[in-house]
Amino acid sequence: MNSKFPGFSPDALSFLRALKRNNRREWFQPRKEKYELLIKLPMMELVGCLNEEFARFAPAYVTPPQKAVYRIYRDTRFSKDKTPYKTHISAIFPRNTALKREGSVFYFHFTEKELLMFGGVYSPERDELLAYRTLLQERFDEFNTILSDRKLRRVFGGLQGEQLTRMPKSFPVGHPAEGLLRRRQWFLEATVDSKALLSGKVVRGIAGRFELMAPFVEFLNQPFAQKPKKKNMAFFAL
Repeated sequence: MNSKFPGFSPDALSFLRALKRNNRREWFQPRKEKYELLIKLPMMELVGCLNEEFARFAPAYVTPPQKAVYRIYRDTRFSKDKTPYKTHISAIFPRNTALKREGSVFYFHFTEKELLMFGGVYSPERDELLAYRTLLQERFDEFNTILSDRKLRRVFGGLQGEQLTRMPKSFPVGHPAEGLLRRRQWFLEATVDSKALLSGKVVRGIAGRFELMAPFVEFLNQPFAQKPKKKNMAFFAL
């Protein structure tokens, strides 16, 4: 992996540290240009370099930086927390067949303290939940084989996610995959110190972990890998 990304400036982490203490428009607006120079533009560059790596091991997840990188502005309409800005910087890489970022994804974010790398399913809708559970009911042996990879377990420590206390309706109690079927989330994640962001090796660090997760992420996307194209309907005036 030959990265052209030199890493973030230490001032980027200092900016996030200061934003956490001063999360208000009056503080941010005069420093918006500084945010774009220290964080937004380097983040776009980092995502571009990651896309070059995705093209090698998971080309279906290449995502334009403008679509991958989340805005720093929080949606406060339905939240008790009215602070206007996020204090983490994040990007997401859904499969190119996904609608509205559904399905299993690659994701990372960083704060002034840590860099988190994630792969899998976090907040699926009802229909998605049924699709994952049906897949796992039928092909749990294949899924467990992916999870049993020694290097995967050493780096990520195993499957994570919330679980139901009971088996979901329409799935048989006592099924060999019951532990998987009771889940509402299926994901792997790892965190490292934010100092990793200050080195040109950060692309290698993130992409290496994403490559390890790729079989896991792609397996969960099987129900969504091929979407039927909508037929064009022609209407004729009578």
